[in-house]
Amino acid sequence: MAKGSTPGRAGGPERRVMIVGVPSETAEDETRVSLIPPVTEKLVDRDVDVCIESGAGVGSEWSDAAYREAGCTVVDDRETVFERADVLCQVRGLAANESEPMDPYREGQVVIGTLGPYDLEEGTWQELGDRRLSSFALEFMPRISRAQSMDVLSSMASVGGYKAALVAAERLPKLFPLEMTAAGTVQPAEVFVIGAGVAGLKAISTAERLGASVRGYDIRLEVKQEVESLGADFVELDLETEGSGDDEGYAVEMGEEFYEQQRKELGRVVPESDVVITTAAIPGAPAPELVSEGMIADMDDGSVVVDLAAADGGNCDPTVADETITYEGVTVFGPTNLPATVPKTASQLFANNLYNFLDHLLADGELVIDTEDEIIDSTLLTHDGTIRRPHEENDEPADEEAGTDEE
Repeated sequence: MAKGSTPGRAGGPERRVMIVGVPSETAEDETRVSLIPPVTEKLVDRDVDVCIESGAGVGSEWSDAAYREAGCTVVDDRETVFERADVLCQVRGLAANESEPMDPYREGQVVIGTLGPYDLEEGTWQELGDRRLSSFALEFMPRISRAQSMDVLSSMASVGGYKAALVAAERLPKLFPLEMTAAGTVQPAEVFVIGAGVAGLKAISTAERLGASVRGYDIRLEVKQEVESLGADFVELDLETEGSGDDEGYAVEMGEEFYEQQRKELGRVVPESDVVITTAAIPGAPAPELVSEGMIADMDDGSVVVDLAAADGGNCDPTVADETITYEGVTVFGPTNLPATVPKTASQLFANNLYNFLDHLLADGELVIDTEDEIIDSTLLTHDGTIRRPHEENDEPADEEAGTDEE
């Protein structure tokens, strides 16, 4: 039997085997890999060939030997992966990879990963259409029950929230838990988490398990019960919050008058805290600025701020993306990729999400793109020369101007 083929049904002609390619991640400080050996083994068992670039898993502690044992083909160079693959799986592709926003994709390939769809430039949209790529942005996974196992953003947010609490605990010059000793009583650290989405709730639960006194806040009052179920106190501000969330549970952008009043209310809570972790984000928009320089200046020296919204501009005025600064005696972290600092777990979760998505697309070893399916329709950016998202209302061919204007 020829390589890359498998017997047809009922003794019929051989059919070509689909090849899934996993290149190394080239974004700066990216340690994750899109598929790990235990997951690739499941694909191989389904008569899917998997082609891995040598060293792709090293950052997350997976060796080339482990991929070979799982039945993968390991190749020495990145170009070969792109040449062979029908489907490319990437942690960060297109605009999500600032160093190489347009990898050497060939015509008709399928690309799946986090792709930074809101940051794609007009020329990239045009190129994607010209190459007739089918690109799936996992950032657009719908929040429905049958898509939960494919939700990469939630998986990575959970890892980020966990690590944010650890980063704060490591830098804070006092213990998180209450300590009653012969030498005296040590009061617990006061931790305040802004935003009670997946990252915020994980930061709350981690800080709570470390023994801190934790408070949480979100403009969506419906999450109060979730915050309190983790043992934290929910902070209610004197604000009108109607219309602050969409149908999928995401926060929506509010007017400047609202944010001004919100900052005023937060000004009485932030200075009381030893640690502030901010996670407020709005899909496709800059992060709302919630914590002013004055609030941070009013915190005690040695206090810590971890701004998980740094990649989108930050929730705190002093935040600098990918830097740690000291402002008026307070350490302010601006991490943009905390999951990559826990690469083994993050890669495992990412790979499981990605496999579940592939499983949803696969039928008898072949990829089926059914745009009538909500999961596929929501995540499909470009297909067969057509730009579909985030301009689905235009849904025009890529060579027409209406299909490439970014809004």
